[in-house]
Amino acid sequence: MSETETVTFTAEEGTMVTLRPAVPDDAFDIITNVEEIIQKGRYIQKEKVRTVEEEQAFIKEMKEKNNMYTVVEIDGSVYGLARLLRGDLKMKRHTALFRTWLAVPAQGKGLGKKLMEYTLDWGKRNGLYKICLTVFAKNEVAVKLYERFGFVVEGVQKDQIYIDHEYDDEIFMAYFIESNRRKNP
Repeated sequence: MSETETVTFTAEEGTMVTLRPAVPDDAFDIITNVEEIIQKGRYIQKEKVRTVEEEQAFIKEMKEKNNMYTVVEIDGSVYGLARLLRGDLKMKRHTALFRTWLAVPAQGKGLGKKLMEYTLDWGKRNGLYKICLTVFAKNEVAVKLYERFGFVVEGVQKDQIYIDHEYDDEIFMAYFIESNRRKNP
């Protein structure tokens, strides 16, 4: 899979899905779906949506910085994404922070697994050694998915969030790509 390769497959229930790098024209779909997720979701660390122009600039910046910004396209619309944001400092360029979300039309189709495979492959091909993420403890489906793919818990911040009148822990997890480990980077 090359950096700009598009992957198309049939999801578990028969829907055709495309994973591909984000382009500025995706901005409207992205911000529309993020707004819906923020309104009813509890597992997204975002409270405000970017404007279309801000999202377009962010997509451009992600590409310029050699970060991964992959969208989930179903029937010509974007219903999810996965991002890897490399460390800005030279001493942290071997690491990246993983973020993802799926809107309702993309949920329950096995796409989390496909996004993880795509993301880990991208990280390996692009020289990452460590992929980090945070996940809320009560998001058990996501925690189990990350564990199945080999992510390990690096720490837990107890009662780190307060949402829907209850506290939740934030779990810090990481995946190490041993083939990209360098003794003297």
